[in-house]
Amino acid sequence: MRSFSSALRAMFTAVAASLALPFAASAQFAPAPGPAAAAVHRAAAPSPRAAACHNGQSFAQFLAELKQRAVAEGVSQRAIAEASPYLTYDQGIVNRDRGQRVFGQLFTEFAGRMAANYRMQNGQQHIRTYAAAFARAEKEYGVPPAVIAAFWGLESDFGANMGKLPVLPSLVSLAYDCRRSERFQNETIAALKIIDRGDLSPSEMIGSWAGELGQTQFLPTHYVTYAVDYDGDGRRNLLRSAPDVIGSTANYIATGLKWRRGEPWLEEIRVPQSFPWDQADLTVKAPRSKWNSLGITYPDGRPLPNDALEASVLLPMGRNGPAFLAYANFGAYTEWNNSLIYSTTAAYLATRIAGAPPMRKATGPVVQLPFNEIKELQQLLVRAGYDVGKVDGVLGQQSRIAIKAMQVKYGLPADSWPTAELLARMRGTPRAQAAPASATATR
Repeated sequence: MRSFSSALRAMFTAVAASLALPFAASAQFAPAPGPAAAAVHRAAAPSPRAAACHNGQSFAQFLAELKQRAVAEGVSQRAIAEASPYLTYDQGIVNRDRGQRVFGQLFTEFAGRMAANYRMQNGQQHIRTYAAAFARAEKEYGVPPAVIAAFWGLESDFGANMGKLPVLPSLVSLAYDCRRSERFQNETIAALKIIDRGDLSPSEMIGSWAGELGQTQFLPTHYVTYAVDYDGDGRRNLLRSAPDVIGSTANYIATGLKWRRGEPWLEEIRVPQSFPWDQADLTVKAPRSKWNSLGITYPDGRPLPNDALEASVLLPMGRNGPAFLAYANFGAYTEWNNSLIYSTTAAYLATRIAGAPPMRKATGPVVQLPFNEIKELQQLLVRAGYDVGKVDGVLGQQSRIAIKAMQVKYGLPADSWPTAELLARMRGTPRAQAAPASATATR
């Protein structure tokens, strides 16, 4: 729901992939954490760089003010006293945050690993094992069991990989660092609230290096807001209680991510080569009757329903790769994690758990440009007047929109997929006038 889970970080560390993440909005991660550190971290010397954004305050001064703020927000002195031995600075966490590396794969490669048959089968088995909790969650929140199970499987393999580091030192270290200080001050206070209300003790708060907790990897602010007690023991324990995990995840999806009860989220489709490719965009929403009229069918050739339910055509790998109808509920996935490669995989895995067949193979070869060429393409797009966000070799939404605009300009299929042909055309293009405002969007 934020950055990649511990399980995904570990998987990607082992993948010798090119340094580009097409169609991802720069979701980043670092190598998997080492062995569990149940003992309190020994504080490392804070860097001067961190103190600079706190008016020169030492870590001790900063922490004292943060504790005062927590008290003002209702945290008890008892909870602060319990947590204090763990509120230590760890420069290693800050170094890890600043040194995150981005790995990338084609969507089919990523989905092949992360939405593999064993994870689909595990999801189906967990739905059977915890049938009562899943049924209750669907009744109360309207979120189908397969949707919950897919996030559960991807985020931690159903609790097997929740992270192995004490969360409090990570949170307070990132709070003192300048990069995302305010965000992690809020997360640290939320963690104190979790302790204060008795859900977890400080020693139980073991999770990812970035401060995420539990079997569906909630940040503490989400834990405080959306965790529910589904097993009736008076605690909201997202590390050990499967019913609590199921109910809390459903609550977050429904309440926090605005899930629409009874509506689909993703369906695989077949798109004809005559399709106007510039219409394949999550920002373009149209009723299924329109997509039906443009020749889109289900993979087996059945026509789409000729109704007014709106959806977008999603091509995670361009016109030769898999194609999907993404419905309004797909927005819950992109809100959970802004990497399109992750969100599409999570939605696809949910369809598989719910009984959908495997996706069709690509209709033609799909080549991914290497990192350095994607970065060069971004630089050329900037010179042509487009706002691509950060020039980092990672293709977010702004880069995709700029690529589409250039594809239209050169008369190429405008499917937003970066190709060698587009790069070659742009290499021979002199500086162009600034692009229209419609070619920019939020990354």
